[in-house]
Amino acid sequence: MKAILITFDQAHYNHIIEILERNSCRGFTSWQQVSGRGSHDGEPHFGSHAWPSLASAIITMVEDKRVDAVLERLKALDDERPKLGLRAFVWPIEATI
Repeated sequence: MKAILITFDQAHYNHIIEILERNSCRGFTSWQQVSGRGSHDGEPHFGSHAWPSLASAIITMVEDKRVDAVLERLKALDDERPKLGLRAFVWPIEATI
């Protein structure tokens, strides 16, 4: 099992939920308003007067066999709208309850 942390512009929310559903990734936790700035380019998401947009984040636990498909679809979404910002990070899950 792997954890995928997805950080993204709020405009991507519904698309990301659809990607998770289409890949049978039912469970997730989301944070609707997070702020940050990407490490390469794109607009900061600070929720301020100068940078009014905000980001969101979702973490989901995914079976190993589903990870590549989810990442491929997330990358395609990011490639469609690169200025909005979308990143995904994968960690192994050693145990759960």
